[in-house]
Amino acid sequence: MIDAETNLAYGIFWALYAVAFVVFFYTISRLFRVIPVYAIRTLLQAALIVILLTPVESGEVAGWWMPAWLHGGYETILGDAANAGRAFVNLGIASLVMVLVWVLDLVRYRLVKR
Repeated sequence: MIDAETNLAYGIFWALYAVAFVVFFYTISRLFRVIPVYAIRTLLQAALIVILLTPVESGEVAGWWMPAWLHGGYETILGDAANAGRAFVNLGIASLVMVLVWVLDLVRYRLVKR
C-alpha cells in the first residue's frame, strides 16, 4: 500500500509535468511557425504530443502511470526488455491513433481552405 505522502508526490509530479509540457509545447510550436507547410508543422506537433504524453502503467505499483518515453528508456538501459517493450508498444499505439487524427485534420484543413 502506498502512503499519502507518496500519493501527494505522484500528484505533484503529474501537475508539474503537465505545466512543463504546456510551456514546452507552446514554445516549440512558436518555433514551428517558421515551417511553411501546414502538414509538416502539424506532424511535428503531433509527434511531440505522442512522445511526451503517452503513458504506461508502472509494473511495480498498480494504478500508477508514467511517461512511456521515460519508462521505456529507463528499462532499456536496465536491460528489462519486457517492460521496455510495453512502453514502446504504448508509444506505437498512440502513434497510430495520432496519425489517424493528423490525416483527419489534413482533410479538415483542405475542406476549409477551399
